Amino acid sequence: MAVDQGRAGRPLTLTEQARRAQLIRVTIDLVAAHGYAGTSLARIAEAAEISKAAVLYHFPSKDAVVRAAYGTVIEQLTARVGGAVEPHTGAAALRAYIHSLIAYLRGSPAHARMIIEAISAESGVTDSPNAPSRWQSVAALIDGAKAAGDYRAEPASRITAVIINGAIDAVVAEQLADPGFDSARAAAAIVDLVDRALAVGR
Repeated sequence: MAVDQGRAGRPLTLTEQARRAQLIRVTIDLVAAHGYAGTSLARIAEAAEISKAAVLYHFPSKDAVVRAAYGTVIEQLTARVGGAVEPHTGAAALRAYIHSLIAYLRGSPAHARMIIEAISAESGVTDSPNAPSRWQSVAALIDGAKAAGDYRAEPASRITAVIINGAIDAVVAEQLADPGFDSARAAAAIVDLVDRALAVGR
């Protein structure tokens, strides 16, 4: 397991690790509430009840904190969704992916907003909504369902993956705009549409 390194290149003490984790939590909440532009080092310091200089001891810039916060969110999301998908194979794995991803972002709206803000702003985060890795990971699940005999060979997996990602993004955006929106039902609808379009014998 990798050991966190401080700015001086040495392993972080337990106290430093705790402070960095606090700053990351605070940054996620601030970016979710005020957006990237509305989050400053001074605001992060105030929320953490420390000085701006103390924040800079751990992170050299606002963007560095935002990137660390984004990385934490993606790590947690990946662990949750990966854990939901791992027990399944074939079409069931893709269904688990769709349901678990939407459920995670429904239950963690601050994380959803953090992701959107980080990839939309000039924060130095290199991910984007159109990154090849996004459709490739979903296409791999579709290919697995095809190999299992659950889905037909056509249409191309990339095309289907892009469509599925677009549908998921739309559901998450609607959930953020309207907390009363039934995103769980929407996830089921996406799964049903995919099954109707791709399932063998349908």
